[in-house]
Amino acid sequence: MRKVTLFVAGSWGTALASVLAEQQRDVLIWTHNEHQAHEINTTHTNRKYFSEYIFPNPIRATTNIAEAVEFGEVLLFVAPSSAMREVVRKTRNYVLPHQLIIHATKGFESITLLRMSEVIASELPQCNPEGIVVLSGPSHAEEVIRRCPTTVVVASKFQPNAEATQDLFITPYFRVYTNPDVIGVEVAGALKNIIAIGAGMSDGLGFGDNARAALVTRGLTEIARLGVAMGANPLTFAGLAGIGDLVVTCTSKHSRNWRAGYEIANGSPLDVVLKQMGMVVEGVRTTKAAIDLADRYKVEMPIATQLYAVLFDGKNPRVAVEQLMGRGKTFEIDGHAETFIQK
Repeated sequence: MRKVTLFVAGSWGTALASVLAEQQRDVLIWTHNEHQAHEINTTHTNRKYFSEYIFPNPIRATTNIAEAVEFGEVLLFVAPSSAMREVVRKTRNYVLPHQLIIHATKGFESITLLRMSEVIASELPQCNPEGIVVLSGPSHAEEVIRRCPTTVVVASKFQPNAEATQDLFITPYFRVYTNPDVIGVEVAGALKNIIAIGAGMSDGLGFGDNARAALVTRGLTEIARLGVAMGANPLTFAGLAGIGDLVVTCTSKHSRNWRAGYEIANGSPLDVVLKQMGMVVEGVRTTKAAIDLADRYKVEMPIATQLYAVLFDGKNPRVAVEQLMGRGKTFEIDGHAETFIQK
């Protein structure tokens, strides 16, 4: 497969387009922004996200949704979680069952609490939902665009589609593994953004490395606890989509979620932080979804609960951390350890 259509031209979409172009794939980017499409087609740049990067010549852009869908043997959706349904719905009348569907978005739909593959499947009934592929893992766009060594995972219930996606993307600097656990890969990719906000708050409060390590470790426990309750394989959380993505998002200057938490800890209101960021901070929306999912599956998520109180109830971040530290005594390995051992 050589022809790939990518929806939409954000920072991560731009980075993935650069990987594909270097593999000599024919890439067409769909965007609703006429100015952005014109810039990509004429100067081969996307300066809003990468001021100095110039695309290889094969990349083109269009605002015509029919042209975009009909061009691609592969349709790659990289829209923010809040816009995924709207973007996929635009394509519905043009998508054919044989086209390979991939998404690389980390989040849940706020109202329905659906994972992104479920959102896509609900809007494209002509496609086999088990054939949808998820791309995730520790992968900052700012480093991928610079060709830094990066390793990701692609997940699908239909192994041939996962392997086709692996072949599509793999390069000497962009290594791709496969995993059949779609639920685990999607849950891990979404929930790690919440913990990254917490890590940013901890660093902003000057709590140091010990506190950040505790947040990452106990955060992974919360992520796995909810993921297993939703049907995920617990081993997925020990892999690239789990601990790999969690570590990079909680420790990197490139992480929008970490930066948001850091600024909030230093007294900036959430709405001001989001406006200044200028890009989507998925962890904010995901925190709301996580609390609703925890309630649905009867799962305890103390870190997410405290972060929700800080983000939406005006709780002081320092007080939230103190209350986490002051929780009642408990075991490190809870009842879900049996699930881990059995699997």
